Amino acid sequence: QVQLVESGGGSVQAGGSLRLSCVASGSTSRINAMGWYRQAPGKQRELVAAISSGGSTNYAYSVKGRFTISRDNAKPTVYLQMNSLKPEDTAVYFCSADSPGNGDRYWGQGTQVTVSS
Repeated sequence: QVQLVESGGGSVQAGGSLRLSCVASGSTSRINAMGWYRQAPGKQRELVAAISSGGSTNYAYSVKGRFTISRDNAKPTVYLQMNSLKPEDTAVYFCSADSPGNGDRYWGQGTQVTVSS
């Protein structure tokens, strides 16, 4: 099993920045890709950004150029630097970790990000 704990959420005005962190523990050797998803009220959970163990990244179109995902494999921890935040970025942000060996996807408990106009 893998446990994920997020931190760094909060409230910020539009144009501001936040940095989310997600620390993995447990059977972390199983982890390959890690990522961030978000879910706004009444909407489906959507991918924000993902990063492979080798550092390849992909982003949702809506956050390209504003958000940056990175990871420290030694810890292991994944980060999401969010700049130029917009009210539509308001959501609960979830960290994810994939274990290709058993096909599992692990989730953190989520952290709230609120952007006011």
